[in-house]
Amino acid sequence: MNNVLLSNEIIVFLFTQIILLTLLTISFFYSLSIIKNWDYSKTTQEQYKLEKRSYLVILIISFTMIIKIFLMPYFTYSIDILSHIVPGAMCAAGVIGANDYGQPLLSFKVILLFFIGIWMILNTLDLKEKTYPYTKKKFYFFILIFLLVIIETVLDILYLTNISTQEPVLCCSVIFGASSTGSQIPFNLNIPMLLVLFYLLYFLSIFVNIQKNPYLNILVNILFIYISYYAVTYFFGTYVYQLPTHQCPFCMLQHEYFYIGYFIWGSLFLGVFFAFAYSVLKLLINKSLDYTLMYSLIFNTLFVLICTFYTLRFYFVNGVFL
Repeated sequence: MNNVLLSNEIIVFLFTQIILLTLLTISFFYSLSIIKNWDYSKTTQEQYKLEKRSYLVILIISFTMIIKIFLMPYFTYSIDILSHIVPGAMCAAGVIGANDYGQPLLSFKVILLFFIGIWMILNTLDLKEKTYPYTKKKFYFFILIFLLVIIETVLDILYLTNISTQEPVLCCSVIFGASSTGSQIPFNLNIPMLLVLFYLLYFLSIFVNIQKNPYLNILVNILFIYISYYAVTYFFGTYVYQLPTHQCPFCMLQHEYFYIGYFIWGSLFLGVFFAFAYSVLKLLINKSLDYTLMYSLIFNTLFVLICTFYTLRFYFVNGVFL
């Protein structure tokens, strides 16, 4: 049997995924009935039953969504643990690259988190209104998320069952090694230009937040998260490790670095998410949620400050940059 599937962390992860998928499947069938028959303007007995049923379904969905959010960092932690049994892997980077399903699965999980967060905001807005104006829209949105969760679960199984503990994988020093930096950074950017673009996009994100243009907001934040990944991997991360040749987005998640990676990537995700949430909800229900832009500014700023702090701390302690 695959040793990966015998890992305690993976057993817990897969068991939780299956339970959540079961709950979401039950909610899916009830959602179809609610979408088909929902009409708040009616005062019939059937509508009353639908309202009671929707409360229960929303409770189940909300519970599963919250667990799914916490399951993402647990998945990352579990993959990092597997580096101890997968030959050649020093951290999650090698395990993620152990087969062709790893990278698509990780990207898919991040995208799914965006959808889950937007659904939870939409649900909160709907429950605050006396007439529940967004009920059908949020259940349609839930069906989309449900289909994505099915795909995610299939990818989970394909990925985990195809990790070999016999064949060596590439370690992060090879995947993100200094010799490959020039070819890995997009647009043929060097490190100075990458940093200029990084800070420029951060200040540009503040500007578009003030402008409140949903389309521009989405575009700028897509560019910001894209450039930030490379900036952290190939520059700021080296100051976390205090080693110029150690270029990896995953090792900073380990206890040797006080799990700072969870704060770095978490603050980046939240900053971009809240910017996306403003734009998507503006386009979906024509409602401006200015507080999401404030949260976006807070978390993006926190992300930039953490990255900058490690760089400046190294300089003040050592008197040089890496």
